[in-house]
Amino acid sequence: MQRAELADFLRRRRGAIRPVEVGIADGPRRRTTGLRREEVAMLAGMSVDYVVRLEQGRSSQPSPQLLGALSRALRLSDDERDHLFHLAGHQPPPADGTARLARAGLVRMLDRLRDTPALVLSDLGEVLAQNRASVLLTGDQTGHHGDRRYLVFRWFTDPESRATHPQREWEHQSRQLVADLRATAGRRSGDPMVTGLVGRLRSASADFRRLWDDHEVAVRRADRKTVVHPQVGSLLLDCETLVTPDQRQLLLVLTPADDDARERLALLLVLGTEEFQTGSAAAQR
Repeated sequence: MQRAELADFLRRRRGAIRPVEVGIADGPRRRTTGLRREEVAMLAGMSVDYVVRLEQGRSSQPSPQLLGALSRALRLSDDERDHLFHLAGHQPPPADGTARLARAGLVRMLDRLRDTPALVLSDLGEVLAQNRASVLLTGDQTGHHGDRRYLVFRWFTDPESRATHPQREWEHQSRQLVADLRATAGRRSGDPMVTGLVGRLRSASADFRRLWDDHEVAVRRADRKTVVHPQVGSLLLDCETLVTPDQRQLLLVLTPADDDARERLALLLVLGTEEFQTGSAAAQR
């Protein structure tokens, strides 16, 4: 681990990002051109104290998972991400593993969709990155481990994961998730990562077994669904999907389907801004 070089690299990358690029308002009282440390901590899902220690060369060795979170928070290119891993004393993810880190181009697209919920997923349904609007809408979906990384696994094994959708849509959502996984299994025939996930789901959920045996196939492209938020209520959303050429990652964009959903989303963004400003003020004291 090259602590001094790692600290310098992180400080310079933080200073090179304009707040507006990551959906943070650039107010008149801001005295730094880049991101504040507490903003990096928020985007990466870690403590401000750890970011400070990293930038001062006093931290313990960060884990690969933490480095992946920092890569997304700092909007690193693939080359910059690999450099970060090297400085931290880790090998960059191998070719198969890079699918678990959101592509830099997709992350930049997330940044431009500031007021529109959007997220990057792997072809197995692991959320690799979210913009601020997406986190406000459904919470941070990037911190899960093991099989819980996959939306389809949580949907069929954890009843709480269905709370963000009205019960009338559960069957449709279940069929869509299974059909999309079936399409991925066909493209990646014999891949132990896919066959293992399917096997564990069949063992864990009778509902999944029922739908898997129907052999429905449908690649995720466009859909309409309702998301239930505890503060602003139900939002009817149109879901559009952009897929990378190798079909290993996709960008999911959620747009309001009617005026009511548009107003509720606008309110949610205002509430989120007020909460962040309150948290930032407390962190600076």
